[in-house]
Amino acid sequence: MLTPAILDVALTAFVTMFVIIDPLGLLPIFISLTEGSSASHQRRMAIKGTLIGGALLLFFALLGDRFLGLLGVGLPSFRIAGGAMIFLMALEMVFDKRSQRRESRAEDMKDEVEGDGGFDDISVFPLSIPLISGPGAIASIMLLMSANRDNVLHQATVIGVSALVLLIVLVLFLMAPRLGKMMGPTFTQIVTRVLGVILAALAIQYIIDGIKLSFLV
Repeated sequence: MLTPAILDVALTAFVTMFVIIDPLGLLPIFISLTEGSSASHQRRMAIKGTLIGGALLLFFALLGDRFLGLLGVGLPSFRIAGGAMIFLMALEMVFDKRSQRRESRAEDMKDEVEGDGGFDDISVFPLSIPLISGPGAIASIMLLMSANRDNVLHQATVIGVSALVLLIVLVLFLMAPRLGKMMGPTFTQIVTRVLGVILAALAIQYIIDGIKLSFLV
C-alpha cells in the first residue's frame, strides 16, 4: 500500500537520481559515442552499459555503509561531503558546464575508438562509468539509502525508483536514432538548468542533515 511516507521517499529518490544521472543529458552523448555504428551495436551498448551501471549502483546501495565503515568514515561526514559534491554538480548544470565537460569527454573517447580502427565496447567506459554510475550517482544512492536505513520498505523504494530511472535511460538510448532528430540543444539546455536548481536545493538539504547528525553523534 502506498502511504504518504513512501510516496515522499519515492519522489525524493526519483528527483535526485533523475537529475544526477540526467537521462536527457546522456542521450546526445550516447548518440555521439555510437555515431556511425550499426543499430545492433547501439542496442548492445545501451543494454550492456545500463545493466553494468545499475549493478554498480546496487552494490553501493546495499554495501555502501559497510564500505564507509571499513574506511572509518561516518554517515554525517559522508552526507556533508556528498551534499557539497552534488551542489557543485548542480552549479555546473545551471551554468551549462557539465554538458560541455561530458561532450568533451565523449569526443575524446570517440577519437580514441576511431583511432583504433573501429567502434569498440564503450559500455563499461565511459557509458556505465562515469556517465551513468558516476561519483554523483553513487553518492546520491548511498545518501538516500542511509537516510532511510531504519526502514527496509523505504530502502526498497529507493532501489526500485533508481531502477525506474535506469529504465528511462535505457529506453532513451534505444530510441536514440529517432529522438536525436527531434530534440534540439535549446530544449536540453532548458531542462538541464531547471533540474540543476532543484538538485542544488536537495544538496543543501543533505548538508544540513549531515551537520545536524554530526552534533547528535
